Amino acid sequence: MRTLFGELEVTDDVPAAFARHVRDAFAGRRGERFALVLSGGPTARRCYERLAAEPGAIAWDQVDVLMGDERCVAPDDDDANQKLVRQALLERVGPVGSFHPMSCDEGPQSYERLLERFPPPDVIHLGLGPDGHTASLFPGSEALGAPAGTLVVSSTDPHERNPHDRMTLTLAGIARARLVLFTVAGEEKRAAFAQVRDGADIPANQVRAERVVWLVDRAAAGPAAG
Repeated sequence: MRTLFGELEVTDDVPAAFARHVRDAFAGRRGERFALVLSGGPTARRCYERLAAEPGAIAWDQVDVLMGDERCVAPDDDDANQKLVRQALLERVGPVGSFHPMSCDEGPQSYERLLERFPPPDVIHLGLGPDGHTASLFPGSEALGAPAGTLVVSSTDPHERNPHDRMTLTLAGIARARLVLFTVAGEEKRAAFAQVRDGADIPANQVRAERVVWLVDRAAAGPAAG
């Protein structure tokens, strides 16, 4: 279903739908390499575990794995998105072409220079926070007004609902993607998704890309589930 905020796919199994879309994107990649930008959170963990459970569908030695945002914590901290990606995906699929975690110590300009060495991402995976944030782009955050052309910035939640300083792709950084996949699961996300559906002024509704697909389970979709 096409909507003002992208393509909506209501599904009983968000991780399975996510894995299918990534496999299809890999099969339809425009070059030999495949740039996959990943996220964090419980739904992301289930998505990556499902993707890793289907060996042979993706030639992982051709995949460059990057991060869409990160908390400024140690790499092995339980709050680190890169730790989740390692545990849920990388350690399960074996060697990938490359993995590039974000480092707050190195700063956003360093990661931006890294991104500029790659073609536009084939897939960027995003989630939806209860406050309508995505990546580490929070309502009212200065990161939403990053200068034109800036791909990566430091970010904090001005409302202090989300802990830790962050690094994140900007809206412009996300807009480079061939495909953005939002995954939204659970009744606790229903109010946030209702804001998306209603066109509220929240960061998730500002995401643009060549193609934006929302994979939403029935508990989160509410009336949108039909």
